[in-house]
Amino acid sequence: MIQLENIGLKRDQWVLRNISFSISQGDLIGIIGSSGIGKTTLLKIISGLLDASEGTVFFDKERILGPSIKLIPGHKDIQLVHQDFGLDPYHTVEENVREKILNLHKEDQVQLVEELLGLVELNHLRDRKALVLSGGEQQRLALARALACEPRVLLLDEPFVHIDQRLRLKISNYLLKLNEIRGTSIVLVSHDGSEIMGFVKRVIHLDAKGVKRIDSLNNVFYHPNTIEQAQLMGVINQVNINGEVILFRPLEYKDGKSLLLNYVRSIDTGFIIFNYFKTRKGEDVVLTSDKILSRLTSISIAKK
Repeated sequence: MIQLENIGLKRDQWVLRNISFSISQGDLIGIIGSSGIGKTTLLKIISGLLDASEGTVFFDKERILGPSIKLIPGHKDIQLVHQDFGLDPYHTVEENVREKILNLHKEDQVQLVEELLGLVELNHLRDRKALVLSGGEQQRLALARALACEPRVLLLDEPFVHIDQRLRLKISNYLLKLNEIRGTSIVLVSHDGSEIMGFVKRVIHLDAKGVKRIDSLNNVFYHPNTIEQAQLMGVINQVNINGEVILFRPLEYKDGKSLLLNYVRSIDTGFIIFNYFKTRKGEDVVLTSDKILSRLTSISIAKK
C-alpha cells in the first residue's frame, strides 16, 4: 500500500536519511527511536504534509505529493494525529468532528459524532470551543477527527501521552477492532516502546543513520540487538556472568543459582510488583512478580 524509498530530510543538517520500508493493508506497526531522531517528521512526510529532501513515498504505486506541489497538502486516505493536534480552535468539540463528515447524511453524521465523542469521552464538552480544552482533551479530539475520516492508514504520534491507562486501553481496543474489521493500517510512533506493547505486530527502530532494524514485536522486545534498542522497549536488565554481558527482561527469570542477588525494595503498581535488587557486582536488577520477593537471594535467567 505505502512504500518509502530512500527518504531523507535535510535542514541545517540531515534530520532523516536512508529511510526505506513498506506499510501493507492491515499492518500494525510501531516506530521507535530516541527523542529528536525524526519520528514525527517522518510521519508528516508519509502523510504528505511535509516535503522530503530526497526519496519518494508511494501510495498504491502513486507518488504522494507534498506541500511544494499540492495546494492543499495531505492525502485523503491517510490521517495523522500529532502533537500539534490540527484542530479548529474556535469551533466546538462537536463541530470539529462534524466538519470532517459533511458528506454523510444528517442521520449518519449524528450517529458517528455520538460514537466518536463517546469513545474519547468528550460528550460532556461537546459545546466547548477547542481552544479552551486541556492538552489531553485536545489530543482525544484530534483522534476523533481522524477516525471520522475513516482513513485507510492512521498515523499516530505518541497518541496516549496525555491519556490515562483506562482510556488508553478503551481507545486501543477500538483501534484494534477497526484494524480487524476494516483492515485499517495503523502506525504508532513512540520514544517509549512500552506504549506500543500489546498493540503493534511489527517494530521499526530508527537511529541517526536510518532504519536500524525491522522485526516482529516479540523479537525486538526479547532479543534486542543493542542496549539502546532494549531500553527503547522498556525496562531491561544488563548483567555480566562469567565475562558475558546478558540482557534480560524483568520477567525472564526462574529459580536458580546463576545470579546472586541482594534485595533492595519493591514497588507495587496494583497490577504488578517491581522488585529491585543488586547483584554481588553492584549491578541493578528489576524482577516483576505478583508478590514481594524480599526473600529471594538468587535466580537463573530464562530467556524467551
